[in-house]
Amino acid sequence: MNLGKYIDHTILKPDTQEADVIKVCTEAKAHNFFSVCVNPYFVSLVADQLKGTEVKVTSVIGFPLGASTSEIKALEAKKAIQDGANEIDMVINVSALKDGKYDYVLNDIKAVVDAIAGKALLKVIIETCLLTETEKIKACELSKEAGAQFVKTSTGFSTGGATEADVKLMKSVVGDALEVKASGAVRDRETAEKMIAAGATRIGASSSVSIVKGEKSNNDTY
Repeated sequence: MNLGKYIDHTILKPDTQEADVIKVCTEAKAHNFFSVCVNPYFVSLVADQLKGTEVKVTSVIGFPLGASTSEIKALEAKKAIQDGANEIDMVINVSALKDGKYDYVLNDIKAVVDAIAGKALLKVIIETCLLTETEKIKACELSKEAGAQFVKTSTGFSTGGATEADVKLMKSVVGDALEVKASGAVRDRETAEKMIAAGATRIGASSSVSIVKGEKSNNDTY
């Protein structure tokens, strides 16, 4: 299995510097990863570093809490695309979901869908570790209804990451209409392959090089 094409090579730590991002881009080109995933501040740098390659540029939006207003999320997404992002990973409004404000959650996602206007692919991070099974199902249903292309397990910055059970559940809800991205706590080849077997078509990881090399990573961050 060519794991590289499943991986969004990720660097989202708050103390990330330009040299770190350039290193990640170099690794992505060397291992032919699907994309490099960064905070909005670094999108233009990544787009420049990856120019002329097949590696995509992914920007997180409303990260990591998802508590930004819909207007700000939409503006962030629009600016990221202007800076060169091909894919957007937005965090769902977890508070609104848990309060049962489903119309708000739906419209929050739709605001980003409208801002993207078909210019980028949208993944919705539902932060599974904070949700009940019923809430996970509802989050996937709302993402599907809003017009997203992916549902994604985790930010990697909360109380837990991707699990096989969550990936299977999410895939069972969205079926063939959406894809599933497993992110957070995927640090080795065995775990990545288990996520793919469970239904994930994309992996978010900062331990990407170790994963494709079949090595164990000591990296405990996303």
